[in-house]
Amino acid sequence: MNHQAGLEYERSFWDQGKHVVGIDEAGRGPIAGPLVVAGAVFDIGYANSEIYDSKALSEKKREKLFSLILREARCYKIKIVTPEEIDTLNIYRATQKAMEEIAREIDAEAVLTDAMPLLHCSKPTLSIIKGDQKSLSIAAGSILAKVVRDHIMLGYDRLYPDYGFARHKGYPTKAHLEAMEKYGVLPFYRKSYGPVARMNQMTLDLD
Repeated sequence: MNHQAGLEYERSFWDQGKHVVGIDEAGRGPIAGPLVVAGAVFDIGYANSEIYDSKALSEKKREKLFSLILREARCYKIKIVTPEEIDTLNIYRATQKAMEEIAREIDAEAVLTDAMPLLHCSKPTLSIIKGDQKSLSIAAGSILAKVVRDHIMLGYDRLYPDYGFARHKGYPTKAHLEAMEKYGVLPFYRKSYGPVARMNQMTLDLD
């Protein structure tokens, strides 16, 4: 199936001479590893029919487009949000805060996000439901975030091969939960997430 992210949201700002950053994240659902938030800005009028929602692309296609975006974006920004910050703020606010930081810091006059309203942003902002399928800039952000996060989880897989991070990427699959129960909670787990909190409580009860 040939998907293509649209440009109508970009054009509404490009017509005013404004550059647009599209921001998305990867990793809100996993119980282990960081959240990665990324933003990409393209030159006014840029188009590429291959850039689309990272979840709908194969790993090989994502990797190829990741390199292309790094080359062709006017600028980009990637933020790694630690499990500790997620546990402190909660995942929603941690995502929102990282997106607000990118919006503030990056060289663009307008902001598009994937379904995340920004509370502290002085630039014109649109929060778009399914934005990673409707906006090329947001789709590019989703690819940057997903590839960086997957690489981090592959690194954890090499360090802790018994947990299967290469397969589940930290999501709470049955195999992952069984491995966590067997081998224990690692330092980069999100302690506020239900399965991890319950596991830690069980350990405390046993002590």
